[in-house]
Amino acid sequence: MTQMTVPPKIEIIPANAPFTEGQRLWLNGFLVGMFGLDGSTPLSPAENGAVLAPQGDGDDGEAPWHDPAMPIADRMKLAEGRPLRRRMMAAMAQQDCGQCGYNCADYSDSIANKSEARLNLCAPGGKETARMLKQLFEEIDKAPAAKPAAGAVPAASAPAAPEVKAELGRARENPVEATFLSRRLLNKSGSEKETYHVEFDLSESKLDYVVGDSFGVFARNDLGLVDQIIALLGASHTTKVNNKTLREALVEDVSLSPAPDKLFELLSFITGGAQREKARALAQGEDPDGDAATLDVMAALQKFSGTRPHPEAFVEALDPLQPRLYSISSSHNATPGKLSLTVDSVRYVIGKRKRLGVASTFLGERINEGDKLKVYVQKAHGFGLPQDPKTPIIMIGPGTGVAPFRAFLLDRKATGAQGKNWLFFGHQRSDCDFFYRDELNAMKTSGLLTRLSLAWSRDGEKKFYVQDRMRELGREVWTWLAEGAHLYICGDAKRMAKDVERALVDIVAQFGARSTDEAVSFVADLKKKGRFQADVY
Repeated sequence: MTQMTVPPKIEIIPANAPFTEGQRLWLNGFLVGMFGLDGSTPLSPAENGAVLAPQGDGDDGEAPWHDPAMPIADRMKLAEGRPLRRRMMAAMAQQDCGQCGYNCADYSDSIANKSEARLNLCAPGGKETARMLKQLFEEIDKAPAAKPAAGAVPAASAPAAPEVKAELGRARENPVEATFLSRRLLNKSGSEKETYHVEFDLSESKLDYVVGDSFGVFARNDLGLVDQIIALLGASHTTKVNNKTLREALVEDVSLSPAPDKLFELLSFITGGAQREKARALAQGEDPDGDAATLDVMAALQKFSGTRPHPEAFVEALDPLQPRLYSISSSHNATPGKLSLTVDSVRYVIGKRKRLGVASTFLGERINEGDKLKVYVQKAHGFGLPQDPKTPIIMIGPGTGVAPFRAFLLDRKATGAQGKNWLFFGHQRSDCDFFYRDELNAMKTSGLLTRLSLAWSRDGEKKFYVQDRMRELGREVWTWLAEGAHLYICGDAKRMAKDVERALVDIVAQFGARSTDEAVSFVADLKKKGRFQADVY
């Protein structure tokens, strides 16, 4: 037997670098693959999801902070010394979710060149992203102007690019109307969750989509919450604000959670003493009472009870109500004119008050059959079925992460794709949280679903997750990858996706006879080739 020669371990990121061990290993493997130090084909920055910088601003085009699981402080550390627009990119949530209407790199470029004035569009990044962008934005006018490259045409003489309006129904700025058809509870009695299969009729809008795309929904705030806020303001719900009644504006136009810094600035102007100092501190991102993270708009008004801002000033101080994006769980090829989502209703209690997820409970209980709502399709970038229908696919989607993979399977059935299909699904309890149980079992019986591997975290004494099932079936996972399978993840970015990627690295190392660094580089190469794709949130 010929003995395999294992190349020496290549260390680029030192052990004392300011990263966790997982981040250090990932960066080390990334850079090894980037420069081809392990003998593989070097990865180009663009192939790794980085956007190449324009010539002349001193940027190398790499984005090592582009990791949704990395805390913002670590991302900003990695971006130190980079051009302003790149530091702005690092401040964002790194999900490239499209919820802001851009990807992270384009959003940061647009802010830096002043074509986008809104600094609060990064919904996953929340207040910490908005605050960092505000801080960085203040540097724009202080930064010295970049010297133009030799032969460059002065900006003043260059013709302005015409504004291109997005196709109807293809962007948040240009939505269409869809009809709400139905909702069906997917959990059974005993579940701690409330998850719905939700269906829409797109036939009037003639909107279509491909599997992997996301669906943007313009939800409305809960009327009960709105009326409680109006009572705290001591105002009438018919008061006119921006050509609408106050109630209409609060239901349709503004976000009621979390309380934005501008609201605390407003409250500081109309109160005094210790209350004024407290409001100023909250506006600057400080947490004088240790409750800043729990303050939505209603809680802020209750905290500063007795302060009653003018309704128009109050509405102006709130953030706009953002559309919510959901992974599509249906196939246009299978059911043209219809679209479905898999939605967890978010409900939780802080203090004695129940809080509601805006869009999830809107879809789960407040919208009625036949109602119209504004929607759009967000095209997927780098998340979709392989071009070759014979390519095998491995899909890892616990909970509502199963949504796009239901779509993949329905699409492969409708198009007659011959590739093998393996789904890893998990949730809390098998008897009440097995979404689409009958449908998936029927797909397995018919042969469409080659393998169905399940993991239930609350059925036994020890929690057991999809990544644990992957490790248990590691040899078969490696065999599928060796046969050219594409691997997909959908779900939580900060925990599940990183745990699954760590499991994948371990599987490659163990069954592919590689060192940890080589396994990390192998996984990076899968990403480069489009064989490892993620839809995370």
